[in-house]
Amino acid sequence: MKLNPDNFDNIKVRPLTIDDFEALLQLQRRCFKNMDSTSRAEYESQLYQFQEGQIGVFLNDELVGSASSLVLDLDEYSVNHTWSEIADDGFIRNHDEEGDTLYGIEVMVDPAHRGMKIGRRLYEARKELCIKLNLKRILVGGRLPNYHTHKDEMRVSEYVNAVMDKQLEDPVLTFQLKNGFTVKRIIKNYLPDDHESAHYATLMEWVNLDYEHTAPKQKISSSPTRICCVQYKMRKIASFDDFAQQIEYFVDVASEYKSDFVLFPELLTTQLLSFVGEKRPGAAARELSKFTDQYVELFNEMAIRYNVNIIGGSHFTLENDRVYNVSYLFHRDGKIDTQYKIHVTPSERQWWGVQPGSEPKVFDTDRGRVAINICYDVEFPELARYAVDNGAQILFVPYCTDERHGFTRVRITSQARAIENQIYVAIAGTVGNIPSVPNMDIQYAQSAIFTPSDFSFSRDGIVAISEENTEMVVIADVDLEVLRRTRHNGTVTPLKDRRRDLYEIKFNHISDDEVILEMEEKSLTEPEDLE
Repeated sequence: MKLNPDNFDNIKVRPLTIDDFEALLQLQRRCFKNMDSTSRAEYESQLYQFQEGQIGVFLNDELVGSASSLVLDLDEYSVNHTWSEIADDGFIRNHDEEGDTLYGIEVMVDPAHRGMKIGRRLYEARKELCIKLNLKRILVGGRLPNYHTHKDEMRVSEYVNAVMDKQLEDPVLTFQLKNGFTVKRIIKNYLPDDHESAHYATLMEWVNLDYEHTAPKQKISSSPTRICCVQYKMRKIASFDDFAQQIEYFVDVASEYKSDFVLFPELLTTQLLSFVGEKRPGAAARELSKFTDQYVELFNEMAIRYNVNIIGGSHFTLENDRVYNVSYLFHRDGKIDTQYKIHVTPSERQWWGVQPGSEPKVFDTDRGRVAINICYDVEFPELARYAVDNGAQILFVPYCTDERHGFTRVRITSQARAIENQIYVAIAGTVGNIPSVPNMDIQYAQSAIFTPSDFSFSRDGIVAISEENTEMVVIADVDLEVLRRTRHNGTVTPLKDRRRDLYEIKFNHISDDEVILEMEEKSLTEPEDLE
């Protein structure tokens, strides 16, 4: 007996959520046994970029079909584009809200539920989305899964014509034709692991007859974001109020120049130790943590009042009787995020008793997605790559180095992260000295904002840089739209050109409080090595 899906009241079509990831993986494994599955990073990026285009069909709350798509301007892509090019290797960071085409990159129907018109429901949902967004058309790169059985006897064009003339049947092409799609052209090497299609695909089009011809969409030519990096002078102070006054001055400057972000250096709150009086480093770090509430209240209030997002350097924070080096992101709408330092230096472990965090994060802000690498963290390229794979456009690096060798490591690796990940990187460090505070008596810094190295950006990949060891700010604009375009069609495109068939980065999900290192506090006479 043939099932009629119209009799099923428990079939639902809705956008996918992060909670559907495992179900999506299982569905992919049932549908495409010999093809790579979507990674969690890819899935999270798809939901962030265009959740409305990630559609699922559920039967009795079980995922039985899905469709993934993005919006783009096809004029930006080559005629013989590949799936990898269109889909940004599955991350769809090239989703363009100003585009005029809904491009479908994947459709799956559970083999056990075929014959229930699940695929038709997915295609109808795409058409409804196309009409809702007032887009001109839907395009899909259609597989030809039956072509491998005919490739020795006919060219791919002959096979496509035979299917169109109903002399042959192909499960994908025949279905697409029945759903109102027409063949635009044949694409070579569309999916390198699609051996059934002999790597060919048909570019299929459905035209939105309800499209309203309004004035041409104005393409975004620029999306500037202003960053202020504070090169902060460490000096002896007498109270928390003195600290607050110095901080507020720089926030006021950043706000006066209409900055979107202001970045302070790592460990700037160690300045408070100049009046605390505790000399033993491990105890001093715990004394600092007593100022956490005041520190958070101060920066949070200023972010809101001065209308600027603040990366508040970093601060020793005590949790579960453990000291962490934590960078706080204070949003101008009042939200607060935290990034724990993941790689702590030998000096931090043994001098201050700092424990490492384990959760790299990417934060949504009103000016794009950003990430924070605290000083030493930027010297480990995996963290920045993880951030970019999850949509980060700007990487903030608060740092504190005592001499030029440490500073050089931070600067060179920060610029390397900007080049290899096609991302903006802003760094800010401390200068001056506090002779009364062990391990913070000398500072060396030169703050800067780096760009990828290409014609669209500043010469030498440096948009702004400070004088060495001088208290000052550097303020500059970075353009997120230029970054997006360069990632797609720059002189080199390292994000697109990675050999994913050869290597990959795999992260284990470990919470910040799971890893505990053994500590052995140093004496006050041993050498320092801040970073």
